[in-house]
Amino acid sequence: MTQAPVKIGIIGGGLMGREMASAFARWCALEEIGVTPVLTAVADLSEPVLAWFDRIPTVHLKTRDYRELLASSEVDVVYVALPHHLHAPVYTEVLRAGKDLFAEKPFGIDLAAAESIVSVITETGRFCRCSSEFPFLPGAQRALELARNGDLGRVLEIRSGFHHSSDLDSNKPANWKRLSHTCGEIGVMGDLGMHALHLPLRLGWKPTTVYAQLQKGVAERPNPDGTTTACDTWDNAALHTWTEARGHRAPMTLEMKRLSPGSTNSWFFEVLGTDGGVRFNTSDPKALWVFRRDKEQWWQRTDLGFGMPFKTITGGIFEPGFPDIMQQMWAAFLLERAGQLQGRFGCVTPEEALASHQLFAAALRSEASHSVERVN
Repeated sequence: MTQAPVKIGIIGGGLMGREMASAFARWCALEEIGVTPVLTAVADLSEPVLAWFDRIPTVHLKTRDYRELLASSEVDVVYVALPHHLHAPVYTEVLRAGKDLFAEKPFGIDLAAAESIVSVITETGRFCRCSSEFPFLPGAQRALELARNGDLGRVLEIRSGFHHSSDLDSNKPANWKRLSHTCGEIGVMGDLGMHALHLPLRLGWKPTTVYAQLQKGVAERPNPDGTTTACDTWDNAALHTWTEARGHRAPMTLEMKRLSPGSTNSWFFEVLGTDGGVRFNTSDPKALWVFRRDKEQWWQRTDLGFGMPFKTITGGIFEPGFPDIMQQMWAAFLLERAGQLQGRFGCVTPEEALASHQLFAAALRSEASHSVERVN
């Protein structure tokens, strides 16, 4: 049964805000989904950004003051895409305004901010989830299924991460993600870490200890006026952790890199066991690699089609793209909010987001002490 439309407001209408609007505009591509989002309001400080939403006929409120959006009775759910230092104060206002929240990673600038957000969620009882879209790809879903239910034997190694190369160009202008006071001391871990942790945490593989190798890249970047800005965030992070997998201690490496030569935007997940394994990387998005061991050992490549968690009109032979997984993520959010997820894969929970911050805080301690630190 189709329910009343869910009225969506967006705070921060830039890159990701426009992607969300696009996902709603294509909602007719989804089948057997009894909930429909309608974008009704957008708040952003930029007039050109607000003007872009003139092309969305359902948007009746465009404002530079997000509190006007929060006061509107025409908004049920708020998606917030703002710099990390604004997460805790704005998320708190959204929740206390009686709205449900779709939050952006990393769910606060640091562990204390994440703890405060979770506290307000508990206080208000509002529904909240955090963004992480890549695990909705068919290859990621198949890898998750095999890691959970496949006959892999004893898990020997887990590797998960996100690589891109956007910061290799030293002439790229500085922005808020390169400054600790707006991005957070955690740097790249805040930008990309939730992507790396979504599947491991969903599988119950929470890190218990960590040895961190954190790296800074370009020390300063140019401004439009010819001056330069010092850039002080971590650009690359390799977190060497231990976790419990299938009753045994297993090493898990989590990688987040802004400086990864040759990587345009690569999310990956790999599990190796004594009897089997699975590997998926978005750099080859149709390929699922499965390892088997019998009298001989072999890796098998499967060419995947459009096997998404939530059925669409798209033929199974075609390839999904970024707009598709954004839409799938929203379908998961809205169905879980309505109590209709029915055991299917869901978005990052507040508890998982908090667990990621516990790891990042331990990683900062590890980098400072050059030693293994316990994840609290």
